[in-house]
Amino acid sequence: MNQSRWMCGAIGLALAGAVAAQNAAPVPPVPPEKQAAVQRVLAKMALDSVGLQMLQMPVAEMLRQSRTVLQGRAAPDKQEAAMKDISAEANKFIEQETPALRASTRAVVQANVAPLLAQKFSEDELKQLATLLESPVLSKFEALVPELKQTVGENVAKANAATIQPKMTELQNRVGLRLRAAVGQ
Repeated sequence: MNQSRWMCGAIGLALAGAVAAQNAAPVPPVPPEKQAAVQRVLAKMALDSVGLQMLQMPVAEMLRQSRTVLQGRAAPDKQEAAMKDISAEANKFIEQETPALRASTRAVVQANVAPLLAQKFSEDELKQLATLLESPVLSKFEALVPELKQTVGENVAKANAATIQPKMTELQNRVGLRLRAAVGQ
């Protein structure tokens, strides 16, 4: 997910958290024009993927831990076969849970985030926000962000490699000594 979409997701989560913290006071009905503007904003926030990402993170961690366990305890051919089976199980689980999770996420967004947007922003502000999020300039900028980050990363690495690399090697050696001592080698 690109930076701006991620920020929109984070804003949405913050808004949802704020709703949960509020009293359950009745919310006045939202005029249709304002509701349409809310829906335009929500359409660009990509909040429907939040639930799926929350599911994928622990599954990915489980796969990583499974790989680590197998590397130290199973023959290479059995490692590969076991990881293939484990990955298939994980993918099947995600496939099965995705439709219900997406529907639940959409319901939470409509019940919690949409009313908060309607409450916190005027109709004009919502229209401005939707226009900004729909802007081709924003899309162009978002497409450039990975290249910008790569450029910064490459140049920071060049500028600091001579200083950091010897220290990193020392750290790796110290960690290696501690690991060997811990496993008795």
